[in-house]
Amino acid sequence: MDYQKVIQTIEQKKRFGSQPGVVVSKELLAAAGDPQKDLAFVHIAGTNGKGSTAAFLCAILREAGIKTGQFTSPHLLDFTERIQVDGRQIPREKAAEIGEKLLNLKINAGPTMFDYCLAMALLFFKEQECRIVVLETGLGGRLDATNVIEQPLVGIITKIGYDHMEVLGNTLGEIAAEKAGIFKRGMRAVSESQQPEALEVLLASCKKLEIPCNVLRKEEIVTTPEGFSYPGEGLYKMRMIGEFQKENALAAALCARELTDLGYPVPDGAVRRGIETAVWPGRMEIIKDMPFLLIDGAHNEDGVNALAESLIHMYPKEKFHFIMGVMADKDYRKMAARILPLAEKVTAVTPESGRALQAETLAEYIRKSGVSADAKDDLREVFRPFLAKGAKNGECGRTVAFGSLYFIGEIRKLFCIEMSS
Repeated sequence: MDYQKVIQTIEQKKRFGSQPGVVVSKELLAAAGDPQKDLAFVHIAGTNGKGSTAAFLCAILREAGIKTGQFTSPHLLDFTERIQVDGRQIPREKAAEIGEKLLNLKINAGPTMFDYCLAMALLFFKEQECRIVVLETGLGGRLDATNVIEQPLVGIITKIGYDHMEVLGNTLGEIAAEKAGIFKRGMRAVSESQQPEALEVLLASCKKLEIPCNVLRKEEIVTTPEGFSYPGEGLYKMRMIGEFQKENALAAALCARELTDLGYPVPDGAVRRGIETAVWPGRMEIIKDMPFLLIDGAHNEDGVNALAESLIHMYPKEKFHFIMGVMADKDYRKMAARILPLAEKVTAVTPESGRALQAETLAEYIRKSGVSADAKDDLREVFRPFLAKGAKNGECGRTVAFGSLYFIGEIRKLFCIEMSS
């Protein structure tokens, strides 16, 4: 099969299986030769910030000359974004080759799309002889397919919030317990600042396993015109924007310190250069200056809170035109409530997904909240003013599009096609 056929077949696999992902991936990987047993890992779990933290850490490790595999999800434009080695995406012909081999394996458990993606990544990383693999969980941690790895070098927990509650639990403590499932005896742990309920669970898990946990203290991050600093870490600069990215960057930096202590030397200069040069598309990304358009994959309440805080910090006292496209299984009311005080108007869009919240449902809720709102289904129509040559900021000034990463991917794809035509 060619690349398109292989990826189409994988992407059409079910989203959730009848058995936990860790059980299914164990069977699939065993049939594929257990490539994970020949690799060293940094495992990242959390509700928000996993991808950005992975991007920072991979940039740091590249600067240190450590061959690094990176597995993240979902992709924005192309499937190959999920699997990278030293910042280069897996070649399409290699994805097709490995994917076809996996599809031909006889697996009783019935792997999901994510299971196949993970297995493809691990086989590729083993073939490429990666020294470290930065592995992002899909959902949760304890039962996640990625938790098939036996003992990571370091586990990072990014911000924990309310998401996927139907699977992970109804309280921060329950959700944190699932995330803490990536912790294993003999490893090191790093955590971003957390709500007390979540942090208590994480620390209790580390204590039980007798592993050290380095917890970031948000209140000790100092921002200056030159960048930001943290005790013992000095001054950092970064290309990524957004107040929340500072914790993601520092989590990666603290992880690099742990790796150095474990025999994977990461010089201080590599940490600074990695943080300064790291990029992560679709997260607080300004894709046009005139007219101004920023896109962000804030797809749950905590993500939207972080987006709002960053906008207030970057553009104090300004109002925005928000373009919003979210999934129906998210709490869109809480997400909308956080941005409405900053909104001049809102355009609701229906993303291309069977799980999408209908634009009119969202627009009607926003109008009832006292903010002007339109509903649109045609993405090209919504962004036509930004694609026109010589366009300037409209009457609402800056525009911010946010929501599902699938929605953000649609926007980036639209702009990539238009810019190349």
